[in-house]
Amino acid sequence: MSANSFGHLFKITSFGESHGAALGVVIDGCPSGVPFDQTLLEQWLARRRPGAGIAVSGRAEGDRPKILSGVFEGKTLGTPICIIVENEDARSGDYKNLPDRRGHADDVWRDKFGHVDPRGGGRSSGRETIARVMGGAVAQMFLRASEATKSDSANGALVVRGLYRQIGPVILADNEQPGSERWAEVEKMLSGLKVEGESVGGFAEIRVENPPRGLGQPVFHKLKSDLAEALMSIGAVTGVELGDGFRMAALKGTEAHAEGGECLYGGIRGGISTGETISVKFAVKPTSSIMDVAKKGRHDPCILIRALPVAEAMVQLVLADHVLWARLNRI
Repeated sequence: MSANSFGHLFKITSFGESHGAALGVVIDGCPSGVPFDQTLLEQWLARRRPGAGIAVSGRAEGDRPKILSGVFEGKTLGTPICIIVENEDARSGDYKNLPDRRGHADDVWRDKFGHVDPRGGGRSSGRETIARVMGGAVAQMFLRASEATKSDSANGALVVRGLYRQIGPVILADNEQPGSERWAEVEKMLSGLKVEGESVGGFAEIRVENPPRGLGQPVFHKLKSDLAEALMSIGAVTGVELGDGFRMAALKGTEAHAEGGECLYGGIRGGISTGETISVKFAVKPTSSIMDVAKKGRHDPCILIRALPVAEAMVQLVLADHVLWARLNRI
């Protein structure tokens, strides 16, 4: 199968299967001299890791990264960076004689490729997103070091922040994220769903604060289209919205384009970043593993919990790609 790479100048290639020896990423195009932050990489992996809470999959993976190339004496070399994470708790026997799982990609992958690895979904598993998170961590290291994100952001450093907006029926405000009293209610609900073999979907927002102006390559690589592609490439994502895009459809032009209405655009006009906060939202379907399949296996009652850092990582990758691309805009 092809199409395992994402990006143009800052590019990642994802490899590995859910129950194979390891999963990993090759990052190509990261400039040399970027300070490599091992702690940051491990923090990204910890946020995505299974087995780290009562409301997520019980698969007990350490997700310890091994850097095989591209880094020397604490800095990137400008050569391809390869990082792997070994699988430690696969339990492949759980997938013997398992029928096609409703809502999963088991049957369409088999029909398409013929010879597939059915264990844990193989390459269609959410575990593939390890590569994206590791790539996103390196992208963040590059963006921190880039002069473009410092000089073009007058209000401060570039920040990519994910916010849960809805988990099942529960609507969440900015101050009702993990660690809050409201979030304790969410965890209690998800724990109950896990016992029942039930699942829910969700809705989240990614905010890019203090982005550089002028990111985006019209006509076919607008910043908004690349962000949409990045988020829609995540397995469970079913929809993407820039700013208040869907609400704008019901407004009059004088309302949508009134002075002070820039927030409706989500920080992007003409496919190019304006320097204002970028807001992009995405929806995630309920986990496909439900009822007996969920009770017997190790599954997340809501995929969004661990998908949020994956979405943040994909946004970091898009930004890194476009920061490099922007260097080619003028002589």
